[in-house]
Amino acid sequence: MNIQNIINIVQLVISVLLILSILLQSRGAGLSGTFGGDSAVYTTRRGPEKMLYWITLILALVFVGLTIASLIIK
Repeated sequence: MNIQNIINIVQLVISVLLILSILLQSRGAGLSGTFGGDSAVYTTRRGPEKMLYWITLILALVFVGLTIASLIIK
């Protein structure tokens, strides 16, 4: 296996994880809205919501980095 194949496989895995992390985030209400707790008041992200936000951000940055690396290697 060459480096291009490895990057493609890692990019595929990260894209699936990125899709899942985005889908887990509920619009406007945060993670609590997914489980029935809905609030019209804006609150800051706490606990699992904050962690899920940072995981999504990191996955997106890694995905973009791998895409750029894939273009440079070609």
